[in-house]
Amino acid sequence: MAGLKLEIVQERPFASQEEEALLNLLRTSDCLNRAFHLKTRDWGVTSTQYNVLRILRGAHPKGLTCAAIRSRMITAEPDITRLLARLKALKLIRQRRDAQDRRSVWTEISGAGLALLKEMDPVILRLPGELLGGLNQAELAELIRLLELARERYEEPRAKL
Repeated sequence: MAGLKLEIVQERPFASQEEEALLNLLRTSDCLNRAFHLKTRDWGVTSTQYNVLRILRGAHPKGLTCAAIRSRMITAEPDITRLLARLKALKLIRQRRDAQDRRSVWTEISGAGLALLKEMDPVILRLPGELLGGLNQAELAELIRLLELARERYEEPRAKL
């Protein structure tokens, strides 16, 4: 294992172990995100768009508001409206105004969106094993525990659904 210092060609020592851990985490996250994105782009969607479709499939057939979608996303998306507009243009989602509150817009996955996810599922379901298959079950459990512990005090409060 080369280590982060060699990967990023850093000659000076890290300022702290916390800095080294954080930079390792960011580098690993970017690496895994890029690998995931390469898989989803084969179907003409980004990894963020895939995440929204997955969320909407879980809420099918009812759908969700923009705020509820945002609160369930893996990565923060500052412009959820534009993201949903792109999915709507691809005919992967449908949107409708709430009958009681015309300000609320409900988004639901379309038949085309469901079909796309069904096509993607076999490849996407294998991906975690491909990306993290070098870790045994105990290492995976420890990684999950440590990541949740590190994130615990920085999680933004989730929107009320």
